[in-house]
Amino acid sequence: MTALEKGITANGTGYGGKSWNILGQVYFPKAVTDSTFAFETNSDPGQFVPVHVHPTQDEFILVQEGTLDLKLDGVWVKAHAGDLVRLPRGIPHGYFNKSDKPARALFWVSPMQKLEALFTQLDNLTDPAEVVRISALHEVDFLPPEAND
Repeated sequence: MTALEKGITANGTGYGGKSWNILGQVYFPKAVTDSTFAFETNSDPGQFVPVHVHPTQDEFILVQEGTLDLKLDGVWVKAHAGDLVRLPRGIPHGYFNKSDKPARALFWVSPMQKLEALFTQLDNLTDPAEVVRISALHEVDFLPPEAND
């Protein structure tokens, strides 16, 4: 069992010095325990994570900078800096930076399940089909491309 350690994960860094590059987006783990996993994403204009489902995790997104367009359960919405997005397990969702400015957000899931292991395996992969295949083995299921329209 992984217990929460006290301390600060500094801005622009990841817990334990880790970071991941997942299809061009930089992810920084901020806190890692069995009960929750928090990570920061940095999305340049045009970057996105396609619509997918976490069948065993609730997820939250706190937008810190910029604006994210999200497709939540088939509906497009916008989340701005300071907004909190709530994503109950099983709800299809994806996020997209459709603006002309970078976006930064703090994500966390509960429980952690296999998400940290997934990010470690996806680090520096460049083939989207391989990302989808590996994700399915870690309880993250991507929907067909038309779900992103």
